[in-house]
Amino acid sequence: MYIVYILKSLLDNRFYYGITSELEKRIKDHNSGKVKSTKRRRPLVLHYKEEYLNKSEALKSEIFFKSIDGYNWLKSNKII
Repeated sequence: MYIVYILKSLLDNRFYYGITSELEKRIKDHNSGKVKSTKRRRPLVLHYKEEYLNKSEALKSEIFFKSIDGYNWLKSNKII
């Protein structure tokens, strides 16, 4: 199972989008400073997640969330 997740920085209120098969471990990695792109935005909390049976579907969803159409969809559904 793969998870597309959105983290929210409690420091700057911005969002980070990612994909993983081990969500708890990945969130710990983000909050311990092991992820370069979120190291200076800690602490981060899980804001949203979607689960997928295969990696290709999860990757499609992550790419969509990172697009302007995905951003608009997330906004219109009051996710972000």
